[in-house]
Amino acid sequence: MKRAILFPGQGSQSVGMGRDFCNEIPECKALFDQANDVLGYDLAAICFDGPEEELKKSDNTQPAVFAVSAVVYEALKLKKPNLIFDYAAGHSLGEWTALYAAGVISFEDTLRVLKARGEFIQAACETNPGGMLAVIGLDREPLEKIAADAGVTLANINSPGQTVLSGAADALAGAETLCKEAGAKRVLPLSVAGAFHSPLMQPAADRLAGFLETIPLAEPRIPVLSNVTGAPHGSVESLRSNMIAQITGSVRWVECMQWIAAQGVEEAVECGPGKVLAGLMKRIDKTVTVSNIGSVSDLNV
Repeated sequence: MKRAILFPGQGSQSVGMGRDFCNEIPECKALFDQANDVLGYDLAAICFDGPEEELKKSDNTQPAVFAVSAVVYEALKLKKPNLIFDYAAGHSLGEWTALYAAGVISFEDTLRVLKARGEFIQAACETNPGGMLAVIGLDREPLEKIAADAGVTLANINSPGQTVLSGAADALAGAETLCKEAGAKRVLPLSVAGAFHSPLMQPAADRLAGFLETIPLAEPRIPVLSNVTGAPHGSVESLRSNMIAQITGSVRWVECMQWIAAQGVEEAVECGPGKVLAGLMKRIDKTVTVSNIGSVSDLNV
């Protein structure tokens, strides 16, 4: 049976995440200690104790969600060393965790990338203010027309009938009206720092491009799905350019999950905080069963 490993993105974080792994598994505590050393501050304390406002800052959230997801993944390997994964995928920043799991990038370098990525995105949010809007109950085709008419971007294509739009506040207000007129079941403004996965993030993409030139990347040991193409990454150079394009491009999650289902994947494991990806998979392809590992007790299932 073919399996995939999935990693969550920003928005899945919660205060207290990873604490039980740190307390109960020495190898996991060592990873948290390593993360603190690399970053130069106590990331573990922010994960375990918050406060929530501190954890929600992009420059903290991104390394925090990665560190916890990586800790969970390493704990899974310790507990079930014979478990083999054929494919890896991650949602937005989770794609970096997938690349780590596939041997593309080291734990330390992933932390450095995500700390910088979070800082660059936070700065872009302040330079180019914007927001995001979740739209429930509209198909992609009418949404693409609405996005073009309103001047916004399809940021996250999460599942059939659930898409997130991104853009400037006035453009999003126009898009909200158009979505309601088109019959959307719900249109919800998201509590986020800015217009992620839109052209407003171009300053962050430009800065990340320079930063990634200093980071060594290797060929993936297993195929890793690209958010921006919906298909596996190719060469290391195309991988690098895809990860830069991901900052402003759409997260084509539906296509990524449809691709792994088409390869015969029947089982996937979501490693890290929350259960967002399992919920999305139920709406994308019910033939793929997704289990979650977010706590030590989940390892015993």
